[in-house]
Amino acid sequence: MSKPSRPSDPSNKTGRARTFFVTSGTAGGRSLFQTDGMASLLVDVLRSYVRDGRFIIHDFTVMPNHLHILLTIPSNATIEQVMQLVKGNFSFRAKKELGFCGEVWQRGFSDVRITNPESFFQHREYIDQNLVKAGLVEAPEQFPYGSAHLKRQKHAGAKARPELPRNGTTEVVP
Repeated sequence: MSKPSRPSDPSNKTGRARTFFVTSGTAGGRSLFQTDGMASLLVDVLRSYVRDGRFIIHDFTVMPNHLHILLTIPSNATIEQVMQLVKGNFSFRAKKELGFCGEVWQRGFSDVRITNPESFFQHREYIDQNLVKAGLVEAPEQFPYGSAHLKRQKHAGAKARPELPRNGTTEVVP
């Protein structure tokens, strides 16, 4: 399998946070994440880096043979460094905790730099609909290894927030 092209410059530390849509496949396209153990471990790896403040994940899904992430990385990191953390830590933990022997990831990954809200929302929709298109679920919230499911769980357990004043709007731009 050939190495995916790298559209980003590894030395691109711009002094500000950047948002990317990233896809990384498994070695040989094998369905390594179809088991609960492997998929849950990958979700745990992602959540541990978010808890540690290493990057922000807006959306993700762990497909049977690949991973999609929409994330924002800090100014002092490159997308290559962030993906090395994710892929390397997962591979290490899969061997240590699950006894997995073998290559997990394909070489490299693909990324798209998100530069405007339209692209952000298009990639967010792609992540959710990829599950449906693949026939894994009828609705993204049903898939246990994705952000739509985790968001639904969080909202179900969250307390109602007080009504905010309606004299202005706040718009979040990635």
